[in-house]
Formats: sequence, structure tokens, C-alpha cells
Amino acid sequence: MSIIIDENTKVLIQGITGNEGAFHTRQMIEYGTRIVAGVTPGKGGQSLEGIPVYNTVQDAVQDKEIDATAIFVPPAFAADAIIEAAESGIKTIVCLTEGIPTIDMITVYHYIKSKDCWLIGPNTPGIISPGKCKIGVMAGYIHRKGTVGIISRSGTLTYEVVDQLTKMGMGQSTCIGIGGDPIVGLRYVDLLKMFEEDEDTDAIVIIGEIGGTAEEEAVQYYSGHMKKPLVAFIAGVTAPEGRRMGHAGAIISGGRGDAKTKIKVLEEAGVTVVKNPAQIGQAVFHARQVRV
Repeated sequence: MSIIIDENTKVLIQGITGNEGAFHTRQMIEYGTRIVAGVTPGKGGQSLEGIPVYNTVQDAVQDKEIDATAIFVPPAFAADAIIEAAESGIKTIVCLTEGIPTIDMITVYHYIKSKDCWLIGPNTPGIISPGKCKIGVMAGYIHRKGTVGIISRSGTLTYEVVDQLTKMGMGQSTCIGIGGDPIVGLRYVDLLKMFEEDEDTDAIVIIGEIGGTAEEEAVQYYSGHMKKPLVAFIAGVTAPEGRRMGHAGAIISGGRGDAKTKIKVLEEAGVTVVKNPAQIGQAVFHARQVRV
């Protein structure tokens, strides 16, 4: 099994005719993702790789059965694209756009709460269930079908961890980038619940970083509800307060969100925390052996 997406997921691409959208659409098709439609305003009636293009999301969902959408549109229009997808009844919305104004995402965040849908991102590399479906920009060839769930705020570190696990013979059930912006949709705690309930996931890795309190929220859920082993890495131990480090959300402010505090909270809850990302593979292997 996997969470959120599988081999039957039918995908829409918003911004399909742009350079980035078109390139990654082809990559997703090559991986085996079932892309059934695309949207670019003003280009309805065209096609890309045999995929019909529509002017609006509503036009697409009236003509095709759609389970998920990937958003490749500029920051100024991305918030509206998320809302348009949610209004059209699409269950899973993956927004890859980076740099959406925070004020726009506040509106989106509250709007999404009123809808029966999941938002992954923005500023995410996407989601992949190896051998089944890929929505986003993740390098499919390094993934392997298996039973380790991965939740990450860092795309680059995700690839490092996946490569380690794959080379050690440990595949992944689903790998998700939650996004590096200050305001995102699904958070660690939401996804931990899904992985805990997934019978084919037997261990979970979270890759965190400085900024925000998402990791601390995850610990609260882990302590009271989880039985599966959890391995964590927090990036940014040497990051100075008040300086953004990479992602827009990776900033320590008001004495909150520093890596050392996050690590302490995780360790006190019994989570296996590694100090070097190169150790994650071995930590997962050991955690699974102990569980057996």
C-alpha cells in the first residue's frame, strides 16, 4: 500500500504548457503517472503528449475523472490555482511553486480547511509512491518500492536519504515533501497519522529543519499515538537566529525554532535522532530490527 496516491491516481497538471510544467509532465508520464488532463488559460483545445489542455480546472473535471493536481504556475497566480482546484473538488493538490506571498497563503490555508482536500506544499518537490505514481519533480530512479515512509521539509536531503535506503535494500512506501514555506498544507502530524494507519509502512523518517514548530507538534502525536519506529534528522544546528537559511520557513525567530531545541524534544520523546544525515539509513535499519 501507500498513502494519498497509488497506481490508479488520475492527475491534472495546472500550468502544463509552461517550460517547467511541460518538462515535468513528460518526466511523470515516463515514470508511469496517469496524467489525464492539463490546464493553461487561453490554450484550451491544445494538447501535450496527447494530453488534452483545458482553459480552466472546472472544464477539465467536467470532462475527466481527476483525483489529484500538480501546480506549476508563477507565484502571483499560484494561490488562485490552489483555490480553483479545491473549488473544483480535487482531493489532492500538490503545489510546487516557490515564493507565493505569505498573505496569499494565509487566505489559502483558511479556505482549504473548509474543503475536503489535501494540500501538499507549496514549495515542495512533490510526492511519490515508488513504482506506482509520482506527482512533482522527485528523481524517480533513486526510489524503490518498500515499507519506509518519508516526510521532509528539504528536497535535497530527501534525495540523500532515499538513495541511502535504496542502496541498503530498504524501499519506500510513500515519500512526501511538505514544503519549505512558512505556511503549508499537510504537516508532519497529519502525515504521521496516515503512515501509522498504513499497514504496509513499518518505519518512518522525518527530515526537519529550523523554523516553526511543526516538528514539536509531530512529537506530541508520536508520544501518545504511535507504535511504529520514527527516525529524525534536523538540519540547521549552527544556524544563527534571525537569518533565513534556504527555505522561507527556515528561520529562527523570537528564540523559537532552533535545531537544538527540536532535537531535545524529539529525543526526550524517544525518537531516534541522528546528527548526521549520512547515518539515517543505518538508524532506520536498526530501528526496524529492534521492532522485529
